[in-house]
Amino acid sequence: MSTTDVFDDTSHIPADLRPIMEALGLVGRDLCRTIKRGPLGGSLGAGVGENLGGDQQKALDVMADDAFAEELKKTSVRYYASEEQDFVVELNPEGRFGLAIDPLDGSSNIDVNVSIGTIFSIFEAKDGDPNGTFLRPADEQICGGYIIYGPQTYIVVTFGNGVQSYIFDPDSMIWKLVETEHKVPVKAREFAINASNYRHWSPAIRAYIDDMLAGETGPRDENFNMRWVASLVAETHRIMSRGGIFLYPGDDRTGYERGRLRMVYECAPIAFLIEQAGGRATDGHDRIMSQQASELHARTPFVFGSSDKVARVAAYQDLPTDEVNALFGTRGLFRV
Repeated sequence: MSTTDVFDDTSHIPADLRPIMEALGLVGRDLCRTIKRGPLGGSLGAGVGENLGGDQQKALDVMADDAFAEELKKTSVRYYASEEQDFVVELNPEGRFGLAIDPLDGSSNIDVNVSIGTIFSIFEAKDGDPNGTFLRPADEQICGGYIIYGPQTYIVVTFGNGVQSYIFDPDSMIWKLVETEHKVPVKAREFAINASNYRHWSPAIRAYIDDMLAGETGPRDENFNMRWVASLVAETHRIMSRGGIFLYPGDDRTGYERGRLRMVYECAPIAFLIEQAGGRATDGHDRIMSQQASELHARTPFVFGSSDKVARVAAYQDLPTDEVNALFGTRGLFRV
């Protein structure tokens, strides 16, 4: 077992990625302290601008982005692709890796004390090709993970050989290894979706949700609970802990045809984790890990969780339109 002043056990972290993981861990523990101070640390949830994707930037978004970039430039990260940056930034011209990051996921929840997080992904850098480093099949990732800042603060990460979890110990200020073979539970009766968008979904997605809402009186013959946190990291951590399914489909609103979530620094790393933990991740039909973004901030529909539940969504998508419409007609939201 090898140790550092950041992690108590680095034996599951590839040697060439340890400095990067230590940098992420250092910033993560600083953010953990800042977040726990709430208003004592300033107006963390105050709007300070808008990023290229059209999201309002909070003060903590920018603070986190600056902190990660500053620490990572000391490592072998050559290219840095952030939700908060319009373009790829070169940090270390001698570096051999590209790191994509959502520095502060779920920032709309900062002021209401709900779990938020950081999502990250690592690729081998393509020499002289900042965009090409990230615009490539998701299955070329060599690392994917997240940090969740909640009642407990965790780093959950994969390097392509299973999933490890590290919990932050506030007494020792060390990330301590607590799980080396994290698996998504197979059995669960929970689903997560923003039901306020129901009227905008495709008939297939509505039929799938209607069947769960029908509970034990419907075709699924069992009751389900709905969850929605509006923080991808929080939704992921719950599914990693309890199983279930998360859906953010595309819909018929202008600008939402490809959903809301970004492929490079949100969906790809989460898909990598979920598959390594025995789950499944798709765009509602096709596997996310076999896809690639066409541009840095490209969006994709996203469905992930327990394998059988994700497969069922794809089955609904495969039904002929007339059959899906028939399902919707008999199982509509107000007819169950």
